[in-house]
Amino acid sequence: MAVVLASEDPSALAYLRAKERLGKAVGIAVERVSLTSPATETLLRTVRDLAGDPDIPALLVEAPLPDGVDAQAIRDALPLEKDVDGAGTAALGRLLAGGGGYLPATAEAVVTLLRSYGVQMAGRRAVVVGRSLVVGRPLALLLLAEDATVTVCHSRTTDLAAITREADIVCVAVGRPGLLTGEMIRPGAAVVDIGTSSVGRKIVGDADWMSVSEVAGAASPVPGGVGPLTNVLLLEHVAEATERAAR
Repeated sequence: MAVVLASEDPSALAYLRAKERLGKAVGIAVERVSLTSPATETLLRTVRDLAGDPDIPALLVEAPLPDGVDAQAIRDALPLEKDVDGAGTAALGRLLAGGGGYLPATAEAVVTLLRSYGVQMAGRRAVVVGRSLVVGRPLALLLLAEDATVTVCHSRTTDLAAITREADIVCVAVGRPGLLTGEMIRPGAAVVDIGTSSVGRKIVGDADWMSVSEVAGAASPVPGGVGPLTNVLLLEHVAEATERAAR
């Protein structure tokens, strides 16, 4: 898998290093492609070159992208058959239409985590805080596919706490430390923290862990929780892409 790194954002570096460690452990080569000039045209040229390389079956552009980069152009350039993180326009379109591409690994990890721990989704009220194309919107679609009743909240949502307190499942993916507190969830709710932020030398989530864990019936930590599972699923996609390319 070729991973294009166009940013020195601490979170992006942490994500990439985690992929490299896991890839080494399971025998999947993770090739770092670092760009010293992360302009849109440079990034597009790199993505297109990797897309056309028959020796690279899997391709990922590490988020977040630098300011000023045309993210839509990058998404458009990701080829469906190599887009193992389901981040491109073609893959997202297939997800909306019902499948056919690789699922966005982070959103897939959330649903896999809930299913693995026996958290019922069908018929339950789920709130997704965050509407990014990377996590929030794909996750809402996957929860809908599990027959949950889904509400998506965002920066313009009024009285967020009133909405999250009504939910059986709360998934938060904003990148604001401490955004979700124990007072904002109903007792026994399942909370999945997907947010990551750098605070000093620490990576923290969007949920105030101490207060949320006292109220929730189940809660995922940061670091840990969704992150490691995301990388496992991502490398499963790489293995599948490699098998398909070899046929």
